[in-house]
Amino acid sequence: MTSTDPPRLTVRSTADLISAVPYLLGFHPADSLVLLAMRDTRIVFVARGDLPEPGDPAALRQAAEYLTAVIRRQGAQAVTILGYGPADRVTPAVDQLEAVTQLAGLMVFDALRVTDGRYWSYRCDEPGCCPPEGTPFDPATSVVAAAATFAGHVALPDRAALTGQVAPVGGTERMAMGLATSRARERLADLLATAAPGDPTGLRSIRAAGTDAVRRAEGRHRARQPLRDDEVAWLCVLLTHLDVRDHAWERIGADDWQVALWTDVLRRAEPGLAAAPGGLLAFAAWRVGNGALAAVAVERALADDPGYSMAQLMADVLNGGLSPSALAESWAGPKSPSRTWRRGGSLRRRPDPGGPSARVARQRRPRRSRRYWRPARRDVG
Repeated sequence: MTSTDPPRLTVRSTADLISAVPYLLGFHPADSLVLLAMRDTRIVFVARGDLPEPGDPAALRQAAEYLTAVIRRQGAQAVTILGYGPADRVTPAVDQLEAVTQLAGLMVFDALRVTDGRYWSYRCDEPGCCPPEGTPFDPATSVVAAAATFAGHVALPDRAALTGQVAPVGGTERMAMGLATSRARERLADLLATAAPGDPTGLRSIRAAGTDAVRRAEGRHRARQPLRDDEVAWLCVLLTHLDVRDHAWERIGADDWQVALWTDVLRRAEPGLAAAPGGLLAFAAWRVGNGALAAVAVERALADDPGYSMAQLMADVLNGGLSPSALAESWAGPKSPSRTWRRGGSLRRRPDPGGPSARVARQRRPRRSRRYWRPARRDVG
């Protein structure tokens, strides 16, 4: 079961709601502002940003306005605000965020500070239910956490652990990939040298080889067979050609095995070849509702090539809080993102050597609520 079709989980208390947040994000937040957007009785979106440093009013307001703008795009009616960290940092940020969201016409359902296994409500000063020392809670005993874990959802210890999931391999694995990539470059040179007379630039040969490499990699991952170093290296070299990258891009659906495939390729890609796998992983993760993984994949891609426009596009999608269902009507038929861009997609970026923007498939949005919510993981910070 993918995260696009998770079970409904019942949230009965503030402690349950707090316990749900790590499963919504994919990791346990720290030094963070989290905003839960609600429509009727359902949580429809969750946004996270780094906690601003205290004593900087401009940074506080900028963070508040950014998170509020993201939430407003979801058609939310109300929000719950959570600040994770010490009071001297959380309280000014929550106060600013509460003021900005109310100014935007959103009802603030609750505003909480969470740290060290306790929470405080900024909207309750009754010692009987909100003691000044905070209310203790234990996520390990929460029914919500148990149900999410049973359903296969994971909450990593922190965002650094999430970043580690896309970190490049090292040691002997890296050495082996370096040698495999050298062989792949030689193989590409031979392919171009032996191209047919009717293919003077070798582009048709590259396109055919790339189509074959992408589909072979997909087949092996669907069959849960690991890719060999030479297969990964050959795929990475071919993905530097936009026709091959676009072919891989248009084949990505809402399938967890595709997330696993592009995670594997990204981690093993040599420096200078990681932008395309990073962009493809970001899109695959976003398609299944795992925005936190998509965000760290974008970071890897842009670290490898700051001008790579597919990664820039995905950064825009994530920073804008866009859902797969909120973009264009369909990603239908055998057409590449390049052709779709030229026909006028719903999200545009001026094309550059990193690749064009795309019109993206409609996908049913997981719905989440205070009472019933469907875990999806988005990180826009």
